[in-house]
Amino acid sequence: MPAADPMLLVSDHVDGSLYALTVPDGTVTGRLTGRHLSEHAGFLALPGGRVACVDDRRGELLVLDPFGGELVELAVPVAVPAEHLACDPSGRRLAVTTGLGKSTEPWSDLLTVVDLATEEVSRVRTRTGEPGVTVPGGGDPLVVLRHREPGALAVHRFADLLAAPPGCPPAAPRALLPLPDDGHGDAYAPGSGHVFAATGEGVHRARREGDGLTAEAVIPWGSPARGWYLRLDTRRRALWSTLRGGAPDPLRWPEWTNQAWRHDLETGRTHLTELGPGLVFRLALARRHAAFTRIHPDGDELVLLDADAPDGGIHRLPLPAMDGAPRRGGTPWEGVQRRAVAASPGSGWIAVTRGGHGEVHVVDAETGCEAARLRLDTPLHHGGHVMLRARGDGAEGDPVGR
Repeated sequence: MPAADPMLLVSDHVDGSLYALTVPDGTVTGRLTGRHLSEHAGFLALPGGRVACVDDRRGELLVLDPFGGELVELAVPVAVPAEHLACDPSGRRLAVTTGLGKSTEPWSDLLTVVDLATEEVSRVRTRTGEPGVTVPGGGDPLVVLRHREPGALAVHRFADLLAAPPGCPPAAPRALLPLPDDGHGDAYAPGSGHVFAATGEGVHRARREGDGLTAEAVIPWGSPARGWYLRLDTRRRALWSTLRGGAPDPLRWPEWTNQAWRHDLETGRTHLTELGPGLVFRLALARRHAAFTRIHPDGDELVLLDADAPDGGIHRLPLPAMDGAPRRGGTPWEGVQRRAVAASPGSGWIAVTRGGHGEVHVVDAETGCEAARLRLDTPLHHGGHVMLRARGDGAEGDPVGR
């Protein structure tokens, strides 16, 4: 059976609601209203079962304790709209980048750094765009921004950014490492100190040396497709992604191909597993499984892979259709409902939302069966966003917001 004690955070970023629920029974232990969380920056696991996220409307970084009495442990001001969120391996020092928000062109160059221990906050100007971010440790923490067009990894010292004077001054990087212009997807492995960035060429890898980075060999995708999302597996020392192939035209999304990509960081071996056509993006990692949601006009499903033997078992669980789901002839992004998926590396439960219906499917990954269906009093517009945490699950070993 799945491990006891997990808690589920569910956000409807449009409606402005955030719930904390027990799993699998769905008892609501806490709720926030008027909180419009950044779905793109996502949830960031912190030590002690805590979670960080950004309220895009109020311009606040929130530290949540789903296992405590008061859900909000701390709130500090940050620049918004939040694009990406990351922390150093200690969980003390955080960085928040800004993105497009509802604009169609890059316009914000603000970066916020926060020291949770002292509650110091500093804002600086870097470069407009949609930068990814990691906060490597191994000494005084760095802040590494992954830029596009032109692509680069820009290296800053966290202490320099925190000590910047008021007024959002420009902050020049201490070092630059070139990247292709199409970077999208970031990860950091605290054990080895490697920073990873997904591009069309593959996964670019760099290790920290002093206050800079040294490039290492690119990890190939091993497929004509590419990954747009990158995630560190804290239990298996591996990287995961979903490779999307086919015509780039979003109107042809039902024809997109999807493969689960797993790269073992110790052996250097890469595994590819066919997931099926349609829309597959983010993934979640449970104790023994990797979970993917696949949306398609012919039917949606939750796909579970054996994470310890990715060439082995695969289980598919059909999911009920969503009103307002992406349809043939339209794009899978604008004005449609989607699904979010969550899991904890210390548990066997999987949570999948049903956008527009206010429902969360709770699945036992060990049996591949739905164990409960939680119903909330908010629609979960666009699928909402979810995070599952169990006590001592080690999820903070992946210090990038998801």
